[in-house]
Amino acid sequence: MKEQIHKTQNNEAYNDAVKQAYFSILKKAKYLLSTIDKDELRFTLERQDTKKSVIGTIVHELISPVLYLRLEHHSDNVMAIHFGIEQVNELGLLSSITTKFLRLLYKLTSKEITGIDIECSVRTDWFINSCSAAYEYIETRNKYHEVKQIKYKSRENRGKTILNVA
Repeated sequence: MKEQIHKTQNNEAYNDAVKQAYFSILKKAKYLLSTIDKDELRFTLERQDTKKSVIGTIVHELISPVLYLRLEHHSDNVMAIHFGIEQVNELGLLSSITTKFLRLLYKLTSKEITGIDIECSVRTDWFINSCSAAYEYIETRNKYHEVKQIKYKSRENRGKTILNVA
């Protein structure tokens, strides 16, 4: 009995750390998307399960033509993060966004940041490498997602601030 209680308490701490990391990643992912000047690439499909999280549910999901992020309650009673990036064939803003997203994903789930080893919460048992196709598919069959557009935040303003200081 003590072993079961201990395991449940560990799962709770683990799951709380995964949730906290996920929502930090989500916030930063939305910021990255806000720097895209093309309106159509800042549209997202967002799903949030408002009911109590139980095994097998999607707690939250963000689908954009560039990035994919999902928090789910896995069958082993732990939270898991699935992710994806649009395959970008040329260097530039979109490539920069996808690489920064991957770095953030692994940085914010590292033991150094969370204090708990949740690195295995980032699952690669399936991986989205064409977020635009996933976005289009879900958009045409939408039952659970809310369409949102992230407000554009110009990168020029940040550059001017840096130039003025120099």
